[in-house]
Amino acid sequence: MAVRKIATTTYKKDLSPILTIFRLMPESGSQFPESQAGQYIALRRDDCKLTKKTGVGPDGKPEYGPLLDELGNRKIGAVTHSYSISSAPWETEEKGFLEFYVVLEIVNDGSPGRLSESFFRLDPEKDSSVTYFERITGNFTLADRSNGHESVIMVGTGTGLAPFIAMMKQLHYEASRSKGGDSRQYTVLHTNRTYEELAYHEELLEIETSGKLDFVYIPTVSRPKQRDIDDKAMGQGRANNVLRYIFDLPLKEEEIVQEIRARGEDTAKAQSVLDRTVRPILPQQINLSSLRDRLTPSRTVLMTCGNPSSMTDMELTTKRNNIRFEMEEW
Repeated sequence: MAVRKIATTTYKKDLSPILTIFRLMPESGSQFPESQAGQYIALRRDDCKLTKKTGVGPDGKPEYGPLLDELGNRKIGAVTHSYSISSAPWETEEKGFLEFYVVLEIVNDGSPGRLSESFFRLDPEKDSSVTYFERITGNFTLADRSNGHESVIMVGTGTGLAPFIAMMKQLHYEASRSKGGDSRQYTVLHTNRTYEELAYHEELLEIETSGKLDFVYIPTVSRPKQRDIDDKAMGQGRANNVLRYIFDLPLKEEEIVQEIRARGEDTAKAQSVLDRTVRPILPQQINLSSLRDRLTPSRTVLMTCGNPSSMTDMELTTKRNNIRFEMEEW
């Protein structure tokens, strides 16, 4: 079993009330293990708001609620969970830190809980300790998941971008120091609710602008504000529907309405959902025809991490287009 050590938080940036980025330095006298971009490490905190399984929802997924003691107070205890590393291996080798991009977990009663809630209380000055297990592992790497393909599209929903920003930063670092460079084509589609929550947006733009790689970055927001609508370099729509648009498929919500109608059932509720759905719009600088050319099915692999429902729908899109599909699973 991996040895437990105590890391120190040296940097923390809250992007929104539910999204944060933080960096950890290893225990004094130690270094973090060597890693590849896309891997993960187990973290632990001892002051977590504990939860328990309360049942199964209508979608078949387990539901959770607060774990209370005999007096009705929320139980506090230790929780361990693995997180994808968003820093590139070269950053850890040269600067020592590991970085994480984390979303706040909300249980079914609407309250925060488990490990991520504790991360939001991290303070480099007052409450900086995080336990880590001295082992970095995982096979969601370019070497394991994209071998043999000339075009790689990485789709990250929310914090699912973490392994992909690590990959792109590492690729850019290596290309900047290599005369030969990397001949493959890379495309990153990252979606979050708003512009403020699009972590690493500026870094990805810089990698694209540098021209060191054949790289296209597609940022979109699923809940566009006026700022996003006015920004022609910003796309709109959920990642799965943007992917459907790229491959000339109807929106997921459109298909649901069609399926309900075909069964002769009432479509009112599904139609209401469709009417509220943000329709995909690509950033103005993205040429749809050129984008489709670089994603030719026979030479393309799609790697995705993030929202399970979106990933399931993206798998359907790739199957329809005979594209290899690779998903990060926990």
